Amino acid sequence: MAQVVLENVYKSFSRSTQREVKQTANAAALPIDRSLTETDSATTVSVLRRINLTVDDGEFMVLVGPSGCGKSTLLRLIAGLEAITGGNIWVGDRLVNDLPPKQRDIAMVFQSYALYPHLSVYNNLAFGLRRTGEDVNWRDRLLVGLTRPLPKGLRYLSAPEKAIAQRVNTVAQMLQIEPLLDRLPKQLSGGQKQRVALGRAMARNPQVFLMDEPLSNLDAKLRTETRAQIVNLQRKLGTTTIYVTHDQTEAMTMGDRIAVMNQGVIQQIARPLELYHAPANRFVAEFIGSPPMNFLPVQVKAPLLISHPQFRMTLPDSWTNALRLYDGRSLTLGIRPEHFSISVPAPKNLPVTVDRVEALGSETYITVRLDDRSELQARIEPDRSIFVGEKLWLSIAPEKIHLFDSDSGAAIRFS
Repeated sequence: MAQVVLENVYKSFSRSTQREVKQTANAAALPIDRSLTETDSATTVSVLRRINLTVDDGEFMVLVGPSGCGKSTLLRLIAGLEAITGGNIWVGDRLVNDLPPKQRDIAMVFQSYALYPHLSVYNNLAFGLRRTGEDVNWRDRLLVGLTRPLPKGLRYLSAPEKAIAQRVNTVAQMLQIEPLLDRLPKQLSGGQKQRVALGRAMARNPQVFLMDEPLSNLDAKLRTETRAQIVNLQRKLGTTTIYVTHDQTEAMTMGDRIAVMNQGVIQQIARPLELYHAPANRFVAEFIGSPPMNFLPVQVKAPLLISHPQFRMTLPDSWTNALRLYDGRSLTLGIRPEHFSISVPAPKNLPVTVDRVEALGSETYITVRLDDRSELQARIEPDRSIFVGEKLWLSIAPEKIHLFDSDSGAAIRFS
């Protein structure tokens, strides 16, 4: 097991475009003007910038963010599948920038499973062990070849192959795939393939597991089951794990810590509930949480008054020092759906019209509209009957609000 440290990591790609002028049909006989074919100078596209991240030994770290934010590219840099542009990557006490993937002692689980279709489950699990194991002498190879057609109990196994068989069977027991060892990948379900892919990584007993959206191809029920299985296995093995996903529910339920990424930059690194209750900026606040946080523009009047065309309210005293710097300015108010409640007409409450009702049994979500056409989502008690078109007044829990700088999006903290 090992700590993984990323120091000021950058990754960029060169991109060039070529423009060609084609001859028209009636100009086929004319001489070609070579000056009409030109190549634009290469431009550099940065996909990762200033990545500083420490994953502790045995920690389950989740990288989460929207598609295209650079999280899978970062995983590939750690694995050695992409060349680093700048910075350093440490695995344990080794600088691995220039090491090929096979020398990094890292196992990666891909989104596409990447199983060998012509090999049985057993041989898929054993493949990596055979490549990194001891060489088998010619006599053992001969005996293995001669006895391969025989029933399993009569086949000859060399000493290295016996060790591999023991390791494969141990992993198969942990993943409950012992009955599948003789099957080919095409004979497996999606969940079984995923467990085999996990088992292949586990069999090598690497220092670090890298997982790139391994559950995205599974249905909702199987995804939930496999998610719990991965977490339990990681805790049992204690292997440092870096897990990439775009699903914030997976991130919140699996990670010891979460690194939220956007446009190639880490926005915040924290434990799941800290991200939820104290987001560093508006992007994190909106990305973490389902349904997402609601946002409304408000004007500040020191010491504690905030106002909107549809309501005004006084904040708790703890906001006094923070709001003094923003007197007369516009800020963005953030409030999560569960921090609304149905109330009575009052200047501090929001007059809304119900546009949509989602009754889930254990909870009910409503989409409502302010008179200025702003759309909000609120969670209400499941026993309350709500109808589309109904007029309501919603109150905000003042101790649960968030405020963000309207220009930078940074969260404003109260003392």
